[in-house]
Amino acid sequence: MKLEINDLHVEVEGKEVVKGVSLAINQGELHVIMGPNGSGKTTLAKTIMGHPLSKVTGGDILSDGASVLGMKANERAKLGIFLEFQNPVEIEGLGLLGFLNTARGAVSTEKFSFKEFMGEIKGRASSLSLKEEIIGRSLNHGFSGGEKKKVEILQMALLKPRMAILDEPDSGLDVDAVKTVASNINDLRKKNNMGILLITHYSRILNYMEPQFIHIMKDGRIIREGGKELISEIEEKGYND
Repeated sequence: MKLEINDLHVEVEGKEVVKGVSLAINQGELHVIMGPNGSGKTTLAKTIMGHPLSKVTGGDILSDGASVLGMKANERAKLGIFLEFQNPVEIEGLGLLGFLNTARGAVSTEKFSFKEFMGEIKGRASSLSLKEEIIGRSLNHGFSGGEKKKVEILQMALLKPRMAILDEPDSGLDVDAVKTVASNINDLRKKNNMGILLITHYSRILNYMEPQFIHIMKDGRIIREGGKELISEIEEKGYND
């Protein structure tokens, strides 16, 4: 799978937030977008997934050469695109287990037994250092910030996307949790040949990953691109130089 963003312009509530972003991600690649608050990173992520408040005013988003702009979010998910939310919502009364089962059935024709399904959930929950009892609770209800982030990665593991957009998977995590989340992302990327666009403010999660491409975004535009060497430069000088 190849995901292409071509000269994308996006408005949110009448304000232009993304101002001509272009990048291409091949399946198996790890791209990172870094930048200060308000630079348009989250809006870009939501637009790729088809958020209704993101109004595309120019450019295109292509999956294997075909535009996805006319598709709803669930249709994009069926293509193999996944979005990990920066701030996952709590839904009391919607069981996590039922949600995961429904979501997987909606995007995959793969046949699996309930025993296999539970084994996969428990195995991945263990690798994420999630308590097993969390599986029986409502989706994100009463979860800590770290638990919510880990449950997003659990969803990604079960849905097996070809292209994952990860919006600040490290925010609100302590050092050990950052290592755990990074390890699981690395494992899933390798196992499923997954393309990843990871959005972050900080470099700490990247200490445990090997991104091939770094993109610096500011004021709705990508202002610099390069390899991992850009990370240390941002650490030293920030985004203003």
